[in-house]
Amino acid sequence: MQSRNIKITGTGKYLPKRVVTAEEMDAILGVPAGWVQKKSDVKRRHFVEDETASQMGAIAALEALRQAGLEFTDIDCLVCASGTMEQPIPSTASLIQRALGQEWSGVPAFDINSTCLSFLTGLDVMSYMVTAGRYRRVLLVSTEIASLGLNWSHKESAALFGDGAAAVLIEAAEEREGSRILCSAMKTYSSGAHLSQIRGGGTGAHALSGQEEEAFLFEMDGPGIYKMASRILPGFAASLLQEAGCSMKDIQVVVPHQGSAMAMRLISRKLNISQEQLMFITPTHGNTIAASIPMGLHEAIREGRISRGSRVMLLGTSAGLSVGGMVLDY
Repeated sequence: MQSRNIKITGTGKYLPKRVVTAEEMDAILGVPAGWVQKKSDVKRRHFVEDETASQMGAIAALEALRQAGLEFTDIDCLVCASGTMEQPIPSTASLIQRALGQEWSGVPAFDINSTCLSFLTGLDVMSYMVTAGRYRRVLLVSTEIASLGLNWSHKESAALFGDGAAAVLIEAAEEREGSRILCSAMKTYSSGAHLSQIRGGGTGAHALSGQEEEAFLFEMDGPGIYKMASRILPGFAASLLQEAGCSMKDIQVVVPHQGSAMAMRLISRKLNISQEQLMFITPTHGNTIAASIPMGLHEAIREGRISRGSRVMLLGTSAGLSVGGMVLDY
């Protein structure tokens, strides 16, 4: 079963209070004026000031519920689909539930993590659960704090990231409504697992293991990821479109993971995506890990680029190395 009658009924977004411009990042990184914007295309991004991941996720969730005209009592599952965690135990989803003031609701809350593709994976997995009747309405929340794990000596990767949260509410759709997921796919090539990682913090290098500080900070080999992705993405996207029974020209909006300006250029060129089709929020958000796709979706809906009946492609890469995609009729 590939096609599923699933409807997105609400979306929400939260950006932290602290705005960090490209000029400020130049100073932080100790690079010449204009270097950050030239390298990353990020004019500004947001870093947390006093917000926690669960607080940000709760605010985005409330906006999604308001948009759908629903209360928390109307949902029966809360999933946090993020690449970063507020703490190792318990799940961030349970902390979001508490931040919503719903700690005695009993609503099941758990995490799904495939790093930058976590939202797409969560939407895919939970759509099957809704279609099967296990849950009626599911609240998916991606909330990310990248700024606290950046290695400032790795200037090119540090220049890319921002913090923030986004939420999406899904439920079953009637056949006549036309809202559906046509197809979805994910492929993982773990020969590239070392290209994007944080080595410390798990059982491989416990926090008390005496490992050097760098083990607990983000590492990324941008050129290595670019090389792998450029080889894998074209065939993957072609297969996805074939499964959906359409071509790229039938897609109204492509919402990619906002990895970097270089990644956006790669996607556009290799997949023949026009500027009009591409939802590109990197300059004002940076790379917000798993929150980038639902943020892009939220902004495209808010701007009127996506309306009921629009055919949309969600697409991205993540640590692993994984590629993932989905074609849906909004």
